[in-house]
Amino acid sequence: MDMIHIRAVSPPDLTDEVVGLLSGDPCVLNLIVQRDAARRPDGDAIACDVLTGAANDVLHRLRAVHLDRRGSLVIEPVDMAFSGAATEGGQRELGPLSRAPVWEQVEARIRSGGRYPPSFYLYLVVAGLIGSVGIVTNSQILIVGAMVVGPEYGAIVSVALGIDRRHRSMVRSGLAALGAGFLLTIVVTFLFALLIRGFGLESEAFDRGLRPVSNLINTPNFFSVAVATLAGIVGIVSLTEARTSALLGVFISVTTIPAAADIAVSSAFTSWSDVRGSAVQLVVNILVLIVVGTATLKAQRAIWQRVRLRRDRRLAEKA
Repeated sequence: MDMIHIRAVSPPDLTDEVVGLLSGDPCVLNLIVQRDAARRPDGDAIACDVLTGAANDVLHRLRAVHLDRRGSLVIEPVDMAFSGAATEGGQRELGPLSRAPVWEQVEARIRSGGRYPPSFYLYLVVAGLIGSVGIVTNSQILIVGAMVVGPEYGAIVSVALGIDRRHRSMVRSGLAALGAGFLLTIVVTFLFALLIRGFGLESEAFDRGLRPVSNLINTPNFFSVAVATLAGIVGIVSLTEARTSALLGVFISVTTIPAAADIAVSSAFTSWSDVRGSAVQLVVNILVLIVVGTATLKAQRAIWQRVRLRRDRRLAEKA
């Protein structure tokens, strides 16, 4: 049974209103109120379980009375719950809305990938170095490994969420992290590629101009845009449904880290046409992912909003 657990601390003068909001909703279960039990912040402790389909409305009502500002509000996933008659009644009332994502959780997952500590740049650089080895040795396995290591998709989705929610600071910080991160990756990988060339460590086939991996990366075409578009859609849907396996597939599908690595390697080996092709590939993939991610977020919100309105009309007709 899909539900979330809410823990809240309410100031005493707000508790009755909060309890009234929660107890009047059939999708709110296991409501517990403990007066003057909470510290830091001080207040009344409130806990309950909410069916995920109703969670967006419940959280909206709690935030409308400023519970998150005057007290505290914590949301936790429920891994396992045994269904009872009350739960089944709530599910029947929700109908198709029972499968709706909890947008607070979705945005929290996206924001967690939109933080840029030093490790973010370290992962980018390491991914670029792995990708460069894959390019000079014509190893597709290493290219896939570099795509998995790269953390850039979190920043890309964070930018998409910032555009969707009109948070300019989120957009600016995400674009700045992407720009600085890829620039650093290209510079470090370029120096590494110069070392490879200087010591003649590249594969014999690569040295003779047989570069199938590099040619695949630095040749943007219709399929590049198509794959980036599909990956952008699946990436957002997998984040809303918390499907990590699908998200891993997105990492492997997106040609961002390989393109940055190929810019560096091609520069070190003075293949300027390949540098231009990889640069176009990198920019196109990032732009497409941002645009498609934003559009998919907006589309999902609109679809579930329409489902909720249909349910509200159905309930109003019954009443």
